Amino acid sequence: MENYITTGTTKIWTAISSTDKDQYIIWCNGGPGTCDYLLPVSQMVDDHYNVIRFEPRGCGRSDRDGNYDLATVIADLETIRAYYNISSWVIGGHSWGANLALIYAIEHPGVTDAFLYIAGSGVQNDRGWSAAYHDNREKRGEITPEMPFPGNDEVNKAGNTSFRTYIQRPSLYKAIAGLKMPALFMCAGDDIRPNWPTEQIQAVVEKSRLVTIPGATHYIWLTHDMEMKNELRKFLGLNA
Repeated sequence: MENYITTGTTKIWTAISSTDKDQYIIWCNGGPGTCDYLLPVSQMVDDHYNVIRFEPRGCGRSDRDGNYDLATVIADLETIRAYYNISSWVIGGHSWGANLALIYAIEHPGVTDAFLYIAGSGVQNDRGWSAAYHDNREKRGEITPEMPFPGNDEVNKAGNTSFRTYIQRPSLYKAIAGLKMPALFMCAGDDIRPNWPTEQIQAVVEKSRLVTIPGATHYIWLTHDMEMKNELRKFLGLNA
């Protein structure tokens, strides 16, 4: 079921798998600047959760209004939660969306039951990491899902710029270490992006689990869907 949520004069596209279950998950896709591509991941757990997907401002079916910074996306997540009348939920994300999920958990811990950090790039702006990623991408390439809508470079620039500003705060790792909700950190063993930034974050989150899926690439479900599904469901306490 698709719903457009209006905030100010801007309409944000959302989709929800159901409303008849007790628990909710919202997924954040990567980029920043891409449309939703996480339906296959949503379907891994939608028998036990009402699963929400959304497209940030400027992406896919959502309106373009020029307000694409990190703080606005976090506020829009709260608008989505209010629209669906959700007291608390699990937030998950893939790639850049994993960082968005982490920051949402930092900013709104009281309504975050758990967070799912899938193939994220960590809270870093490291030149060595970036060089390794670009070198691997040139040499090896990667399998990517089909995107029904083109990416938005303006959203990408604004999102990345505001994210780099956010992670410069001196108290960042203290805030991460202070997270008390359960967390799953999932890495792709054959990701062209080095996994050490994810491993660093996981090491300081008390109630967390680190899972690396051998042979998987960045979009884990395209090559190792059953392994990913099993790990998600195990973490969430669902039957296999």
